[in-house]
Amino acid sequence: MSEYKIQVKNLHKAFGKKVVLDGVDIEIKKGESLVVIGGSGTGKSVLIKCIQGLLTPDEGSIKVDGVEINGADEDVRDAMHAKMGMLFQGGALFDSLSVWENVAFGLIENQKWKRKDAKNEAIRVLRQVGLAPDVADLSPSELSGGMQKRVSLARAIATKPEIIFFDEPTTGLDPIMADVINDLIIESARGLGATALTITHDMASARKIADKIAMLYKGKIIWCGTVKEMEKTDNPYVCQFINGSSQGPIKVEV
Repeated sequence: MSEYKIQVKNLHKAFGKKVVLDGVDIEIKKGESLVVIGGSGTGKSVLIKCIQGLLTPDEGSIKVDGVEINGADEDVRDAMHAKMGMLFQGGALFDSLSVWENVAFGLIENQKWKRKDAKNEAIRVLRQVGLAPDVADLSPSELSGGMQKRVSLARAIATKPEIIFFDEPTTGLDPIMADVINDLIIESARGLGATALTITHDMASARKIADKIAMLYKGKIIWCGTVKEMEKTDNPYVCQFINGSSQGPIKVEV
């Protein structure tokens, strides 16, 4: 068995003439937390969607547990999807479902749990992310932004996934609530022994939840290392990004 949960090699993806991924290579060990940083429009979300199988790469290899999923048949892809959980940037909760139904969605639809059992499990997971049982029957619209983010996290971990994707998990939250979510992400991933892949431009979040950080720029991973290594790096692109400076090799069109 491979020591790596996810291996991406020479991944390419373009939309027409727009090249988004131009030979991306990443490796994530089992139980490791990798955070991919980079500016808006650099292809972070496209990278995650390719790994999940939501987008088909133009070229390259994507392996999960040593199994190639790029070009794999439906059964292989379904087996891979069953190992994955996702916290979406905007939460992506279903307005037509109650909180507990959102959390239990994967249990009911994919794992065929009975509704009564699924609701009990949803309440248990909601407690795990710091939400009381009386929240379960509310609708998402009745919750604050921070509570919605917790519900989204509960849904992501309810099926006990082996891999969890976090898409800008702290976007739209105040600094204190963002730190609460960071703590919950760490606790949830460690509690499950899950491998985590997070994309963000929130450097406070990246520093806290990452075992390793990789920077995506112009379709390539231009740097990868630990948080301590990042703080000491002399890579001008990384230094400019993590310090939020307008001066440097990264030019922003205005």
